[in-house]
Amino acid sequence: QVQLVESGGGLMQAGGSLRLSCAPLRNIFGIDAMGWYREAPGKQRELVATITSGGSTNYADSVKGRFTISRDNAKNTVYLQMNSLKPEDTGIYYCNALKYGSTYWGQGTQVTVSS
Repeated sequence: QVQLVESGGGLMQAGGSLRLSCAPLRNIFGIDAMGWYREAPGKQRELVATITSGGSTNYADSVKGRFTISRDNAKNTVYLQMNSLKPEDTGIYYCNALKYGSTYWGQGTQVTVSS
């Protein structure tokens, strides 16, 4: 079982920046890909960005050029640097980890961007 803890959400004005962090409650081995997903009010959860243990990244088109995902493999911690925030970035951001074919989710952190 992998318990993930997110931090760094909050309220920000459009154009501002936030940095999200996510780490397992206990340091563990064997995590492959990690990523961030978000759920906007009234919408389905969608991919924001993912990163493999080798550092390969993937981004949703809506965040390319504005968000950067990074990872500290020694700590199994994944970060999401969000710049040039827009009101449509508002939502609950969930951390995700893939380990030995199983998927784990954090509890989510709220990001609200005001216009």
